[in-house]
This record gives sequence, C-alpha cells and structure tokens, in this order.
Amino acid sequence: MRLLFLAVLRPHTGNAVTAQRVRAHLEAAGHVCVLKDAFDFESPSEIANLILAENFEAALALHLYRGGRLLQGHRIPFGVIFGGTDVNEDANQRDKNTVMGRVLEEARFAVAFTESMKEMAHAQWPHAKGKIYVQSQGIATTPNAAFNWNTFLQRSEINQSADNLHIFLLICGLRQVKDPLYLVDAFSEWHQEEPNVYLVIVGPEVDPVFTREVKAKVKRSPGVRLIGEMPQEDLHAVVKNCFVVVNSSVSEGMSAAILEAMDLEVPVLARNIPGNAAVVKHEVTGLLFSNPQLNFRGPKKALQLYQ
Repeated sequence: MRLLFLAVLRPHTGNAVTAQRVRAHLEAAGHVCVLKDAFDFESPSEIANLILAENFEAALALHLYRGGRLLQGHRIPFGVIFGGTDVNEDANQRDKNTVMGRVLEEARFAVAFTESMKEMAHAQWPHAKGKIYVQSQGIATTPNAAFNWNTFLQRSEINQSADNLHIFLLICGLRQVKDPLYLVDAFSEWHQEEPNVYLVIVGPEVDPVFTREVKAKVKRSPGVRLIGEMPQEDLHAVVKNCFVVVNSSVSEGMSAAILEAMDLEVPVLARNIPGNAAVVKHEVTGLLFSNPQLNFRGPKKALQLYQ
C-alpha cells in the first residue's frame, strides 16, 4: 500500500523521531510510506493535490490537529496518532476541539500511546470511543561509540572531574509546554550546596521568544547549563553517561527521552503528570515529583533504583 504520513518534523524533536520510527515500521511491513511535514501545507486542498499526484491509497497523521485536520474531506481512508499536545493542550481551545472532533468522525482509527490519553480523548470526543486503540511507543537507542564525554563537559563549561559529577539531563525542545525552567532554581540552589550537581538542558530552540527567556534565566543560574540540539546518536551517548534523565513537562503524550533513558538503564526523574505516570512507576522504574523543591534530592535515592 502507498501511504501518506503527515507529522510535524522539526529536527531533533520527539514528534519527528516518533514519525521516523513509525515510517520505518510501516516500510518494514512492506508498505511505501512517504513522510511529509504538516507545516509545509496550509489547507486540505493542497493535500488533495498531493494525494492525486502521488497516487496515495491511504494516509496517517501524527497529531490530531496539526496533521489530522489536513486529511479531512479526501476519498482515501486515514488514521491518526495522538501526539500529546493535541489531547492535553489543543483540546482546551474550542475551535481546535471542534476541528479535532470532526477529524475523529472521519478517521478509520486513532492510536493513543497510553490508557490515560485514551481516556482523556474519550472524555473530549465520546463519539470516537469505539475507534481509539492503545499502542505504546517502541524505541531504539544507538549511542555513538566514539562520543567523547569529557569534550561534552567542556562544551557545557563544566570543569570538574567526570568521576565525581552528578549530571541531571533534561532533554526537551525549548517551548513552554516542556517547562524547562520549572526546576532551574531548585537545581541552582542544590549546586551551591553540592558543586558536583548540575542540571544540563539539551534541545532545539522551538519557540524563539521563550528561548530568549530560558537563555537569560540559565545565564544567571549557577549549576545550570543549556546546550543546543544534538544528533540523536550523540544525544543517546550523553544519556548513557549522565547520572539521571529529568522530565519537567506540563504535559506529555509519551516521552521518548524517558523511554530511551530506561532502555539505556539510566535512572529517570519525572514530573508527576498522566503521560509520565503511565510510564514511570514511582520508586520502582523511576521517581515522580509534584513540586520543584526536590524533596527527593540526594543522588543516592535515584541511584538506588538501579542497584
């Protein structure tokens, strides 16, 4: 089958990585899957022309609003995969909620990564109850074997022996829903008490205005560092070398960074939100927190999870 797959393909973001993995699985199953950036199209009519020109037989969208709305009104069947912000954020806006409800009316099926996401979607769009299925994400990690950890520390302006460091790694695109500033003050205070503790934020500059705010805050926060986007293999190597992977998002579908940390057997510290709680069982597969005061702090507790 010849498939059109629409997703937001900002480089080095979770949606882009997920879309590439889904495409790889579809192609491994024998289908032709053409991945297109939803942001390259403004209306369903442009998609109609593409479908006709490329002779697509079916379509798939990652994100109910950004991709799904472009697939309405065509003669080919389509399905959607919830991205996270569609259900957690966009559903709270009346106009977007209405559009997404219409997309679900027309879609043959919808996929949620977690039961909690499925339940939220049911609450928003009861008419779609019979067509939403849960399928957790699959991930693969490929750390760069040639990656130099000491060079990364120097780039991060961390001038201490790697043997005595506790690097907490926060991987996210710089946008408000990821809330990268949530823990900055707490980690900065902690660093001043224990100078071997650092919070390193890694990710692309998605929201230019918010990025300026993050850079200004980090600049005046001892013990906190900000690094730009990295190739996936290098990022996996950083995860493998860090002490703990942190997630402080306001909402998540299913965090690829958390899954990748678990695959690499690195402890996880995640904000207690439905998307994270669906993956992390507190004090079993990671630690969940509900406030920025780091009442769990003391690296020994995180380390004990994997001893």
